[in-house]
Amino acid sequence: METKNLYRKKSRIWNKKTREIIKYFSLDLPSSKTHEIIGLNPKTIDDWYLYIRKCIFENQEQEKSEIWSWTIEADESYFWPTRVRGKRWRWAGMKTIVFGLLKRNGKVYTEIVPDVKAKTLVPIIRWKVIPTETEINTDWWWSYDGLVDIGYEKHYRVHHGENEFARWSQHINWIESFWSFTKRRLSRFNGIKKVYFEYYLKESEFRYNCRIQWKDIYKEILKLLRKINR
Repeated sequence: METKNLYRKKSRIWNKKTREIIKYFSLDLPSSKTHEIIGLNPKTIDDWYLYIRKCIFENQEQEKSEIWSWTIEADESYFWPTRVRGKRWRWAGMKTIVFGLLKRNGKVYTEIVPDVKAKTLVPIIRWKVIPTETEINTDWWWSYDGLVDIGYEKHYRVHHGENEFARWSQHINWIESFWSFTKRRLSRFNGIKKVYFEYYLKESEFRYNCRIQWKDIYKEILKLLRKINR
């Protein structure tokens, strides 16, 4: 009889049942559906889902020190709550602001930021992206104005306000696709507590990165949990 859970210390659930939970989590099934299929207590499933998200969050935080070059897209997006009357776009009230960097044919990196000022966004770009041999693509938001002056000589911009969304290979379509993917995912959860938002955000980042690298999400989560549980 199994006595030790390979994926979480001090868990009393058998490894086989744990792998079932992880399988349905990797398929992006809601915890309520997984509870119906497996038959475990709903609170147990919710606890496991939160545990897996926390582990993914820790993993993504460890990977954020990875430095990029090549072709990069930079953009910001806004999440919840609903739009505040009289406030639009980048001044949309109490929405959570997320800044993202995406390496073409590679990973995406996200970070929650307090604002979209140059003093906030530019240090993230300088820390994550080396200027040499890098092509960086943004929109015309003024915070990106000084990138050429600090060494990002290949800085290309698209003017969405002028209905310009691409100029040959100069665009930010890939990271906008990631924002769309993330918002579609999160809308299915019927409201997420703000304290947990970063876990869900990093989970979307993890899922996107696995998909773009043709990795099996289920196997990657198994590997991650076993590494953490050593």
